[in-house]
Amino acid sequence: MSRYALKVEYHGAPFCGWQRQADGQPSVQAAIEEALARLEPGPHRIAAAGRTDAGVHATGQVAHADLARDWDAFRLSEALNWHLRPLPVAITACARVDDEFHARFSAVERRYLFRMVARRAPVTHDAGLVWQVQSRPDLEALRTGAAHLVGRHDFTTFRAALCQADSPVKTLDEITVSEHPYPGGTEIRFALRARSFLHNQVRSIVGTLERVGAGAWPPDRVATALAARDRAACGPVAPPQGLYLTGVTYPADPFAG
Repeated sequence: MSRYALKVEYHGAPFCGWQRQADGQPSVQAAIEEALARLEPGPHRIAAAGRTDAGVHATGQVAHADLARDWDAFRLSEALNWHLRPLPVAITACARVDDEFHARFSAVERRYLFRMVARRAPVTHDAGLVWQVQSRPDLEALRTGAAHLVGRHDFTTFRAALCQADSPVKTLDEITVSEHPYPGGTEIRFALRARSFLHNQVRSIVGTLERVGAGAWPPDRVATALAARDRAACGPVAPPQGLYLTGVTYPADPFAG
C-alpha cells in the first residue's frame, strides 16, 4: 500500500460535515472515498486533520489515503477531481508520504478563519460564505475581548456539550481581528491558530466576541466567561457558514517540492 496526503478545499453547504455518517447523509469524507473507489475498487477509509461541522468550509483541509496502486501524485489529484464533479470539493495538492504520516495525529498546528460581514444590504455573492450582521462592530473592543483567550486555558465555556475531547484545556496560540473593505459595508476576519481545537470552540469564541463588538458585553466579560468554566456563560454560537479551516502544519510540509 502507498500513502498519499491530500490537500482539500470544499464549500460546506451541501454536506453534514466532514465525517462520514452512518445514516448516509452527504459528507465530504464520503464524497472523496467514493471517488477513490472509482479509481480502485473496494472500501476506502481516509483520515483528516479536522472534522469540520455541517456548513463549515475549508481551503486547507488535509487528509491521507492508502492505495494499492503506486500513483503519480498529480495524476491521482486530477483523477479524483474528475470523479468529484460536480460536488464543491477539490483536491488542490497531492503528495506521496511515508506510512508514518497521519493527517490528524501528525499535525502540530491548525488554522481557522471566520468571516463576518457588516452591512445593511443582503449579501449576494458571498451568501452562505460569511456571517452577516447589520452594524459595524467595535474593532478595538473585539481585540480587547479576544486577548483574554490567548494562551493555555480551560475552555469548558467554549466547547460543545457533546465534545469528545479528553480535556477542555487547550492552548490558543493566536487570535487576530482585522478589518477589510467590503462593498457597502466592512468585513471583519478572525484568524485563530492552535495545535488543536475543541468541538465548536471557534464558533463559540466568535459568537461571544460578536456580543462584545456590538456593545452588548464589555470586553472583560470574556475573561469572566472563560473563568466560569460553564457552557451557560458562553455567548451565542456563531453560524457555521463563516468558518473556514485554512491550513494544517506538520513537522515537515508533505506538499513541499
